[in-house]
Amino acid sequence: MTLTVDLTDRVALVTGGTRGIGLGIARVLREAGATVVTCSRGGSDRPTSNDQPSDPLHYACDVRDPAAVTAMVEAVVADHGRLEVLVNNAGGAPYADAATASPRFHAKIVELNLLAPLLVAQAANAVMQGQARGGAIVNISSVSALRPSPGTAAYGAAKAGLDSLTRSLAVEWAPRVRLNAIDVGLCRTDDTDDHYGGDETVAAIERTIPLGRMAEPEEIGHVAAFLASDLASYVSGATVECHGGGEPPVFLHAVSNHRTDDEENK
Repeated sequence: MTLTVDLTDRVALVTGGTRGIGLGIARVLREAGATVVTCSRGGSDRPTSNDQPSDPLHYACDVRDPAAVTAMVEAVVADHGRLEVLVNNAGGAPYADAATASPRFHAKIVELNLLAPLLVAQAANAVMQGQARGGAIVNISSVSALRPSPGTAAYGAAKAGLDSLTRSLAVEWAPRVRLNAIDVGLCRTDDTDDHYGGDETVAAIERTIPLGRMAEPEEIGHVAAFLASDLASYVSGATVECHGGGEPPVFLHAVSNHRTDDEENK
């Protein structure tokens, strides 16, 4: 028996699906047979024709705006007849010192990374509950939900909240709708080198990852596709850690250096 992730005849919405991790997820879902629609805040982020061949597959939507979210989901259903898969991918945060960042800054970060996914999930759930096949929602979270997140404290707190939200909604919206989250680790995108300061720094960072490299966006897409598919039909309320083995505790470096010094002194 061959197991295949098959999303044929399913309509999937990927928020923030025009670049970075979201684009990788959208490509994988499409390869699995889904009709993939994306959204972004402005028309300037519209995908290229190679990724999205026609306008009904992309919607301009600020996912923080309840009215805009409702209108977008209604448009998806009007254009495509249904909505079986939602991937809440839109999110992120710039670096900011928590002690000096403004209250408005913190509120906006939490709004984008926690409240916006809830808004889109609510709108999608309203559709999915009335469908014979129900639906699956995948929330893209972060390893920042699992460990200290200095410089992005509000973001880490929001992602921890998203993981908790996933578990709660999985109970509330069962059995018709399944919800799961992916705690994503470091991932290579077009912005990676600029964000971390170039190839040399990126290489040094990758040496700290047990698997020796950052993820590719499509690898996050593979996990999302599995969670959205019938292969995960009994998986709900789960958080999958997709981080290449995680981040080894810092004290291990001190222990390793101490052992090296001892050996050199023998």
